[in-house]
Amino acid sequence: MNNATIAFLQAQPQAGGGMEMILMMVILFAIVYFFMIRPQNKKQKEIQKFRNSLTVGQEIVTIGGIHGTVKHINEEDNTVMVEVATGTKIKFMKSAIMPSAEAAAQK
Repeated sequence: MNNATIAFLQAQPQAGGGMEMILMMVILFAIVYFFMIRPQNKKQKEIQKFRNSLTVGQEIVTIGGIHGTVKHINEEDNTVMVEVATGTKIKFMKSAIMPSAEAAAQK
């Protein structure tokens, strides 16, 4: 074989290259889904379940790091009255409430 024939054969695209690329993309998406998206969705569902099951007297932590005790829950506007010190109450949206460290440790 001469140099021109060898160069021509090397320049030919590999058969099935498109299928391999699609398969790699599907595998990459599956890895991202199972290691990133699915655990995040599961965590969000657990946090939402916690927020829906809040009870008066329960210890909570806000997303800002304020620790307190639930004193009143208003379901109409999704707010929670939290006592952060004796006689000091602050109104928070339910979406600003996270489970306390003690509650997480009990699970």
